Amino acid sequence: QKPVCETENGECYRSPFRKPLAQLTNRPHCLDSSQHEAFIRSILSKPFKVPIPNYKGPLGLRALGIKRAGLRSPLHDPFEEGALVLYEPPLLSAHDQLKIDKDKAPVHVVVDPVLSRVLRPHQREGVKFLWDCVTSRRIPGSHGCIMADEMGLGKTLQCITLMWTLLRQSPDCKPEIEKAMVVSPSSLVRNWYNEVEKWLGGRIQPLAIDGGSKEEIDRKLVGFMNQRGLRVPSPILIISYETFRLHAEALQKGSVGLVICDEGHRLKNSENQTYQALNSLNTPRRVLISGTPIQNDLLEYFSLVHFVNSGILGTAQEFKRHFEIPILKGRDADASEAERQKGEERLKELISIVNRCLIRRTSDILSKYLPVKIEQVVCCRLTPLQAELYKNFLKQAKPAEELREGKINVSSLSSITSLKKLCNHPALIHDKCVEEEEGFMGALDLFPDGYSTKSVEPQLSGKMLVLDYILAVTKSTSNDKVVLVSNYTQTLDLFEKLCRNRRYLYVRLDGTMSIKKRAKIVERFNSPSSPEFIFMLSSKAGGCGLNLIGANRLVMFDPDWNPANDEQAMARVWRDGQKKTCYIYRLLSTGTIEEKIFQRQTHKKALSSCVVDEEQDVERHFSLGELKELFTLNETTTSDTHDKIKCRRCVNGHQVRPPPEGSDCTSDLSQWNHCADKRGLQDSVLKAAWDAAVTFTFHHHSHEEQRGIP
Repeated sequence: QKPVCETENGECYRSPFRKPLAQLTNRPHCLDSSQHEAFIRSILSKPFKVPIPNYKGPLGLRALGIKRAGLRSPLHDPFEEGALVLYEPPLLSAHDQLKIDKDKAPVHVVVDPVLSRVLRPHQREGVKFLWDCVTSRRIPGSHGCIMADEMGLGKTLQCITLMWTLLRQSPDCKPEIEKAMVVSPSSLVRNWYNEVEKWLGGRIQPLAIDGGSKEEIDRKLVGFMNQRGLRVPSPILIISYETFRLHAEALQKGSVGLVICDEGHRLKNSENQTYQALNSLNTPRRVLISGTPIQNDLLEYFSLVHFVNSGILGTAQEFKRHFEIPILKGRDADASEAERQKGEERLKELISIVNRCLIRRTSDILSKYLPVKIEQVVCCRLTPLQAELYKNFLKQAKPAEELREGKINVSSLSSITSLKKLCNHPALIHDKCVEEEEGFMGALDLFPDGYSTKSVEPQLSGKMLVLDYILAVTKSTSNDKVVLVSNYTQTLDLFEKLCRNRRYLYVRLDGTMSIKKRAKIVERFNSPSSPEFIFMLSSKAGGCGLNLIGANRLVMFDPDWNPANDEQAMARVWRDGQKKTCYIYRLLSTGTIEEKIFQRQTHKKALSSCVVDEEQDVERHFSLGELKELFTLNETTTSDTHDKIKCRRCVNGHQVRPPPEGSDCTSDLSQWNHCADKRGLQDSVLKAAWDAAVTFTFHHHSHEEQRGIP
């Protein structure tokens, strides 16, 4: 019989475009038993192939459910180029390898290549340090550490790498921890969530709590704490300090493998509820992130170290007696030689203990990756109206007499606020003049006829005049954007009026804005195509952690008592991703309380840098007794701060010797450039604004300009 596909004349009518449906097996037509047996054997002898096209991976050589024999292996290849190995098992001799129990042999701990590929050298070092601390390899028995890198060095990325590594692996070939918790200011909860998403993609599903009813939050937290086992669905909880404090009970019921406290300087007071609630967590592994680990005093510093590693500095009383009192005595400008000697010895001892659990790198590392930053402290002359109001206030309120032994009481605090506001603009104290409050009686007569707070009147304030010039020159000569920062929302209101007057497009961020809206505004401002010229920021509104690299000029309109707040605000623009030269303007009213606050800041910063940065030669310019001097006005000086420095590089108001080689804007102010006129300035915008009201400028750069950077 002919095959079906052939016609009478022997041609095949099968379509050339389609194959016939093949039979399932290539079974021979004739099935004699020996052929059949051979055929079946040939099928069974074929090695198993994974049914995935072009699959090159390992052929799962073990059946499911059967334990693999042989040595345990690490999660990632420790010998791959660029691998970041956090733990290496000890090398064993051939004899020991025979004796070792293969199920207990430790394995390498290797950071996931997804992360190690993006880590910069200082971040790789940071991750290793963090891992050594929390696994108790640095200080036996202690599992905590402080990540005190300065702003912009990628603390968040280093901590995400640590969490991911601990959640996935350990020398024991299983995860080191089941769950981790990040506690941060509410404005940064969304930021942490986005960062985890950015660096780890969909590999992990964090639980971020930034709103909801009490019941709903409690339900989520109980669900988080009840997760157990090898693969926890949501192993990372991100929660704000406020929510944590309110719901601490739910989180204290179980245990969490690791807790990370962002902006950890909030825990500087061991008496407050947040500190105590966090401290009672069942979590030995604690990482505290703070770009500014010391703010006001050494006891606060003790609280932070005690939180992560309780006991390594003794009790609070022992710390005060042994370290704080001798160090502070030695730092005072009036200290005797013996006190200074003792202070320095105790400081060395403190540093050697703390350095075992604290890592701090300063932003000069960034100079390799970032454009130059030029920081300028600009002293601005008071206008005649401001000077008269200022002198009147000092005569009437007599705040200097209120100050006893450098202690600040309530009425002197309100005097400080009044004077600070007056330095910003007389409009801010106009209502006090109308109500004839103490210090402002009869002051209304000093204002110009027909004065109204509805208009901004920049010519009535020295700093506002300088700001007006800086903005106008920047707008007309470049496409740079500007961040304006102030401590007072009233001052931000004035900025708004000025912007409307001058037709500048602006955005404003303060404490009233929801976190989601905040993130959107920041994203839009940073886009090069957005038309907004100015970003207004209240330094109290959690400017921390904000990334404003869309701007490259930042004006700090008034100084804060706390250097940390100012540092935080100033680090918004000079950070990873910035492409342009950055200009920072710190405006101070000449000879006023603002210069005194700035000087007091340098004392705090000097204290900070000598403990944390180990800068031994921080200059001891300001005695604590000088607090009493807050309430004086020096009308004859061009800069009270420059007078206090007792500068040897300036003669008759002119700098005759440049700053020492190797100095930069992290150095003491006495090592900056000092300009009593505009000739020595590098910044053309400030040069143009000089004649408005500038009396003196300190300026310095972050690092030497490198070729290829504008």
